[in-house]
Amino acid sequence: MATERTFSIIKPDATRRNLTGKINAVLEAAGLRIVAQKRIQMTQAQAESFYGVHAARPFFRDLVSFMISGPVVVQVLEGDNAVARNRDVMGATNPSSAAEGTIRKLFAENIEANSVHGSDSAENAATEMAFFFAATEIVG
Repeated sequence: MATERTFSIIKPDATRRNLTGKINAVLEAAGLRIVAQKRIQMTQAQAESFYGVHAARPFFRDLVSFMISGPVVVQVLEGDNAVARNRDVMGATNPSSAAEGTIRKLFAENIEANSVHGSDSAENAATEMAFFFAATEIVG
């Protein structure tokens, strides 16, 4: 197995309900190490840029509005096959389809307010980590 890094966001629905520690515990129990983390209030410009790949999609405006509706926790996670492992522990986007014990099954409110975001590839992880963190902020 290859040790790699991936990017994660604990979304406003979860921070509003004070679930950061519980979500971190699930991530760590799955073998992921948190090597960078900060709580931020995303600006509209940041959210529009970060989710720019979805700009033409009908849900884009609602997504941006949701992501700026409260603080988020941005993170860099490290571990064996971190991208795939994080996606497994997050669970399906729709919490009603998510496996038992996954973050979205445990904590998501609905398909939009699904508590977490995670990179879908190593390439996107690199881009997303660089969007929010300087290399000096990631401490393995």
